[in-house]
Order: sequence, then C-alpha cells, then structure tokens
Amino acid sequence: MRPSTFGYAEWVQSRFSVSDFVDGYTDEPNGSAAARARAAELGLAPITPATAAALRFIAKAIQAKNAVEIGTGSGVSALALIAGMAADGVLTSIDPEAESQSAAREVLTAQGIPARRFRLISGLPLSVLPKLADAAYDLVFINSEPLEYVEYVAQADRLLRPGGTLILNHALWGGKVADANNDDDEPLIIREALAAVKDSERHVSALLTVGDGLLVSVAG
Repeated sequence: MRPSTFGYAEWVQSRFSVSDFVDGYTDEPNGSAAARARAAELGLAPITPATAAALRFIAKAIQAKNAVEIGTGSGVSALALIAGMAADGVLTSIDPEAESQSAAREVLTAQGIPARRFRLISGLPLSVLPKLADAAYDLVFINSEPLEYVEYVAQADRLLRPGGTLILNHALWGGKVADANNDDDEPLIIREALAAVKDSERHVSALLTVGDGLLVSVAG
C-alpha cells in the first residue's frame, strides 16, 4: 500500500534511504571491504552490511561456539559470524566452489584469524552436511543454492542442539516470495522452506526484512 502523505517517487526514494541508513549503521569487521572486493572479482553477491550485522549480533547473543555456514562465498559472512562467536568458537563453512573458498581463506588469514577458528570444506553441501554430527551446533546459516533450501533446513534441524539458531538468507528473494502468484522455482522452494520451519513444533521463528530477507529460528 502506497503512503498517502507523499508521492510514490518520494516513497520509493525513502525506502532506499532507509536501506542505506540501516546498512551503514554498524561498522563491519575488519577485512569486510577486501572480502567484498573479492566477491566482485568472482561475480558473487555477498550479504548486505545489515545482514552481516545481524549475523554478528545473533552469534554474539547466543555465544556460539560451533557454527555451520552453507555457502562460503568470499568470506563476508564468515567474518561477521566469527566476529560474534565465542573466542574459541569454530566455524565450519561449506561451498562447492573451491575458488570462492580460496578467496575466503585469504581474507580470513589476512585478518590474523587462527586456522583453528575456521574449517573450510569444498564440496556439495548435501554431500557434506550428512557427515556432520547430530545436535552439535549452536548456529546454522543457510546462504547457498535456493533450490536446495528445503533439504538444507532439514539438515540444519538435525545439526542444531536444543536452543540452537537457524538463520536463512534470501528469505524474500527480491520480494518474489511474498507474491503468492509468483510460481518461479526459487520463490516456490523458499516458501516451502519457510513453511517447514513455521509448521515445525520444534521451532520459534521470525521473518525479518533485513537485506533480502532473513529467517531466524530457535530450535527447541
């Protein structure tokens, strides 16, 4: 619904202004600029600064010691998660693209983050995730192939300890998920993933309009 107090063009501009303000509100961890530059070189779309801030906040709030990231990219989200995790926390990050993980490793190493703080696994997430231990993780962040989101959510449910947190990026997919008439593959699958979490008796969740949409859920 368009606001009635001013014109549509002003309303659209105000939304962009708010987004810019939110993105700039919190400083990103050291190394984020380099990670974003590497993402541009590789043709990747990293998470927004506001999404990075949310990841750091949540990891800090729950004092995450063991976290899984599905979709490493160039390391933008890894920097945010590690910045929020406990000092002895370990991030396991999975990505099928070895080149992306090489860039992420360079970024993390350049910031002096000890190798013991992160484990980068190159491989298909649905091949790697079943090898990880049940109920052993405080946080799972999903930011990979949207057509596999339903399977990722199922794996995350198995990996999370009671009280662990699931975070799913691109939950709104450019606004298309909210359009019930949009039957493109990605919005359809993301809706299924959101419904799986919402309908689960184990989860208490919230859908946030941060970045491209962020589903946050606590497992019981």
